[in-house]
Amino acid sequence: MLASSQAPRGQPALRRLVLYFLGLGSWGFGGPVVLVERMRRDLVEERGWFAEDDYKEGLALAQLAPGPLAAQLAIYLGWVRAGLAGATLVGGAFVAPSFVMVLALSMLYVRFGGLTWMQGAFYGVGAAVIAVIAVSAWRLVRKTVGRDRLLWSIVAVNALVTAWTERELLSLIVASGALALAVRVRRARPVPALVVVPAAWLTGIHGTATPALIGVLLLYFAKAGALVFGSGLAIVPFLHGGVVREMHWLTERQFLDAVAVSMITPGPVVITVAFIGYLVAGPLGAIAAAIGVFLPAYLIVVAVAPSFRRIARNVSLRAVVDGVTAAATGAIAGAVFVLGRRAIIDWATLALFLVALLLVLRARKLPEPVLLLAAAVIGIALHGARV
Repeated sequence: MLASSQAPRGQPALRRLVLYFLGLGSWGFGGPVVLVERMRRDLVEERGWFAEDDYKEGLALAQLAPGPLAAQLAIYLGWVRAGLAGATLVGGAFVAPSFVMVLALSMLYVRFGGLTWMQGAFYGVGAAVIAVIAVSAWRLVRKTVGRDRLLWSIVAVNALVTAWTERELLSLIVASGALALAVRVRRARPVPALVVVPAAWLTGIHGTATPALIGVLLLYFAKAGALVFGSGLAIVPFLHGGVVREMHWLTERQFLDAVAVSMITPGPVVITVAFIGYLVAGPLGAIAAAIGVFLPAYLIVVAVAPSFRRIARNVSLRAVVDGVTAAATGAIAGAVFVLGRRAIIDWATLALFLVALLLVLRARKLPEPVLLLAAAVIGIALHGARV
């Protein structure tokens, strides 16, 4: 199955590779950039399970295709090792731990969300998580566009439009890809009803959902997974526009809580969709949302991987993806403003945001979960003093 010019030092049994990604999904905090770097260090440098070429090709495919970056790279490496079975088992192992954690937090949120301590925790975490997202967005923009003036222009326009309209405009992102293609080329040359299920499986914050809503959730999050490029954070503005403004499934506060939950759990950031799905339609909603958002990435990787080298050399395709990715990162920057305006509501949350921002920038070895846990404790204390 290996196709790289440089063979790895040793091929692990599929069971060992699955166990590795099960562990990474359980303790891998820090977001997609940290996770993909950890895969390179562990699997290429230290263990020698994959050749450098395999890793680079997987990372390139993950950057070119829509969907969550780290999950796509994991699926690709699983495919390199054992084809379709490897891609399926590795992808499932990587996503499962964070899904279980988010499902548990969702249950607690729905069951105890009205309690003062939980409101206080999210009062503090909401402000701190904006600092984390802001720094991550800035680093993602720098990593994505480099010194390309065209891409910086696309980022700026999409950031301003997202901040102004409070939603990600797909038409603008498509136009950004077309613009990058034009400039680069010139330089160079219905869902069926479900069977009857227990009401508890469909019960979220709005009561018992209809079985048909499960299909709506699956399709909506599949669209999100198919249309969002780059880091898992890129899905935030897309989801905000649909979940809050169009569908009215969640309030602004609940959506910010969903983003916070994704930041305090390990694994892919896009697992926040499971929290959203649970709030809308209970456990089945969480399952449908998670399947929907990861399914496009899985299908794209297993379909494209065999011929990716030929596809990756296409200059026009790279130009389009550069423009689309720059537009998506711009939308992320705009989403930071939109979310921050709702999380930073008084002097206390402003102070929490500024302190968290300083720590993220200065104390780079400080784990994000530790920062958010501290913010939650402070939020509980501050919120308790206010009520």
